[in-house]
Amino acid sequence: MTVKRYTEMAYTKADDMLFGNAKYPVKTKLGLEVGAGYVTAEVKYAPRPDTGQSKEKLVSEYRRITTDIMARAVQIGFPSISLETEHVQQMTNNPSWGGEIAHVQKTILEEYNEEYGIKCALRHTPGDIREERDYLALIGPKYDLLMESFEAVAEGGADFLSIETMGGKEVLDYAILRNDMPGLIYSIGCLGSIDMTMIWQDIAKIAQKKGVIPAGDTDCSQANTAMFIAGGLLEKNLAHTLAIIARTISAARTLCGYEAGAKGPGKDCGYENTIVKSIAGVPISQEGKSATCAHADVMGNLTMQCCDLWSNESVEYHGEFGGTSVQCWAQTLSMDAALMNVALNTGNGKVLRDMMMLSDRYRDPQGYILAYDNAWKVGQAIAKNGNDLYLRSKAAAVETIKLLNASKAEGKLQMSRFEINALADAEKAINALTDETDKFMSDMLAKYKSEVKVFKPEENYKF
Repeated sequence: MTVKRYTEMAYTKADDMLFGNAKYPVKTKLGLEVGAGYVTAEVKYAPRPDTGQSKEKLVSEYRRITTDIMARAVQIGFPSISLETEHVQQMTNNPSWGGEIAHVQKTILEEYNEEYGIKCALRHTPGDIREERDYLALIGPKYDLLMESFEAVAEGGADFLSIETMGGKEVLDYAILRNDMPGLIYSIGCLGSIDMTMIWQDIAKIAQKKGVIPAGDTDCSQANTAMFIAGGLLEKNLAHTLAIIARTISAARTLCGYEAGAKGPGKDCGYENTIVKSIAGVPISQEGKSATCAHADVMGNLTMQCCDLWSNESVEYHGEFGGTSVQCWAQTLSMDAALMNVALNTGNGKVLRDMMMLSDRYRDPQGYILAYDNAWKVGQAIAKNGNDLYLRSKAAAVETIKLLNASKAEGKLQMSRFEINALADAEKAINALTDETDKFMSDMLAKYKSEVKVFKPEENYKF
């Protein structure tokens, strides 16, 4: 597959971005269209831990999960539903397990589609198993096994192929603890992008061969790490300004999947997806207020602003008063989607979008930057430097700092002294960086080879 870097925006202005609508929608074999004018719930789940003891137990667990979701969807009267199976490690390490589970799930979806006409899709997300005990092993036997897993689930019936890649994680873990801005750009924007460009060319080839859709990646391993370390408004483990700079850099990284052949929908936990959508025009899944079963965040309404699939992140399969956990969350997500779809159908889509965005816009620097108008501006900075992985990542950070500084004049985004000082330190570090990519890459390579013992660039990034 050829890699074509984005140097132009899919949307000429931010106001054209809206939930349920993407420039380049995708359609599955069971009739579900994503980004084609409506929003669909994407239900995500985890099996109970003891069911991972054998293939038979796992297959039985996923059969129950899938049947429960589909039964609730038709009982309540929802027109469409999407399921995401994020692999437990046994499924990726044993490709035949993942393949059989995908087959069982798809068979159930086909039965409900034929019987009730419900539009549906199945996403499978193999785990990134490319690590040894103490270090990443991105290229080698684990990579080959991962590709076998993609082959198996595509053969089994998955409509969408996704993954959460780990490239750059070893340097990120070191850099984030030291508020190391060059390290964030290098680990996320450079190393992560190199890895994603490699792996997504191969995933796209498998998808093309099997007639399925290469969906997309997310920077869960790095930007989400920063977001979770930053935590809530009272925590000071990491400045939220640094967390959002990591997030905007991650948009330049996540974009690599689409440049190498992915088509969307992008994965739910990629909070950078609004930025990515502004550049690539691909449909995206998002999570927020209806993902409280998985985690807390400071922008649960805002993330609905441009979603095409709306996800609960993940929930363990168990009983609740209202049914099983997956039935409860399928219903909650689908009710959210119904509201968005009525807004679209009555011409009120942008009104609802702006209400959701404004409810979180000034809560935290992260929501402020990911509000669709500012997200579009970050996307524009990335696209202007689209052919250079380093410069576009740096540009994302520069634009983020510029927007946060400008917010002070607006006076609505409240930032503590801790946050303001962190922003000033980040700006100083960014301003000191070179504009010469080769110099930056060689300097960072030397620095982290000497400081991070588990960083193995020759094995993992083909330097």
